[in-house]
Amino acid sequence: MTDYAHTDHASKGRAEKARRLAAYAWQRGITGAELLALPAATRRKLARAADTNPPGTEETWSLVAQLLDDKDIWAARNPNHAAAQREYSEEKILWVKPPVKPWTAGPDPTLDTKK
Repeated sequence: MTDYAHTDHASKGRAEKARRLAAYAWQRGITGAELLALPAATRRKLARAADTNPPGTEETWSLVAQLLDDKDIWAARNPNHAAAQREYSEEKILWVKPPVKPWTAGPDPTLDTKK
């Protein structure tokens, strides 16, 4: 039986999709590790926001993460290049949530209102 998922045509399609997704995610400041840590549902939403059908395999997401890491390395070496500037980095919080401080951590001593 033929394995159509690993033909040259399928590989080219995966690479093209990965480039589109990586371009969208990189502009928003998402790293490769952050992308792979996102839940599957969030990744699907990210793909749709990038006007791309969500990948059906983890292989494509891994390729996207590698492209993001490569672009970060390149951007660090070329900080003054126009392509190294992110235009939508403020949108990162829509996709990657910062850790939440638990309520059980106790009161913040800098907020003492009894002074």
